[in-house]
Amino acid sequence: MLTGSLGERIAAYRRRRGLSQATLAGLVGRSESWLSQVERGVRSVDRLSTIADLARVLRVDVEAVIGRPWALAPNGGQDQDELEPLRQHFTRYDHLLGHFPQAVGSPGDLRSQVAEVHRSYQAADYRSTIASLPEVLSSVDARQRGLGEATTSRESLMTYVSAYVVAAKLLTKLGATDMAMVAADRAASVSLEADSLSARAMAAYQVACALLRADRTDEAEHLAVTMAEQAEAESRLDNP
Repeated sequence: MLTGSLGERIAAYRRRRGLSQATLAGLVGRSESWLSQVERGVRSVDRLSTIADLARVLRVDVEAVIGRPWALAPNGGQDQDELEPLRQHFTRYDHLLGHFPQAVGSPGDLRSQVAEVHRSYQAADYRSTIASLPEVLSSVDARQRGLGEATTSRESLMTYVSAYVVAAKLLTKLGATDMAMVAADRAASVSLEADSLSARAMAAYQVACALLRADRTDEAEHLAVTMAEQAEAESRLDNP
């Protein structure tokens, strides 16, 4: 168990998990300013529910956060992993069994849903992003496989890529590199079907980010440099 003040322990566990102040604050429903004040000892944390949320996200016992035994720890154990809803999505293969969502929105509706999830991510509202992504990903999966239309449109393919790019961004930021790689790889695969240079570049960038987070620097650099060279070459062909 780490020593020091409550704020110092939170800061140390946060750094150990590789989270920024903005990321941790977003995951517990607080502002970056609030967390900064807590870590500097300017502000106290009085609510036990907030301490429990911090412990859950930092993946430590409540006792490790407060620095002493806590008899009121819920059920004497850890809360559910905050990424469990996404983990369930990535470990389910309903499409192999022919199971799809009963209702899939139009391409325009799905594009709006993906844009809304991306806004939540950009606002560091990671809880909302995590809560919304599984349903959005399931819907773009179904649409990408042609559910509800005779052929999969390019718009649907681009929406699929955008959705999985958001997932890869979130998972990379939170240090879930295994799932981040899966999300980025799915975006990359469909970007080829979309025949879009911008989609391929977005997907390649997210794969590179996931590789960097996994300390696979050489592979990340090779992918980023090669993709940049290809993008430049294709751009010249389009604009001689």
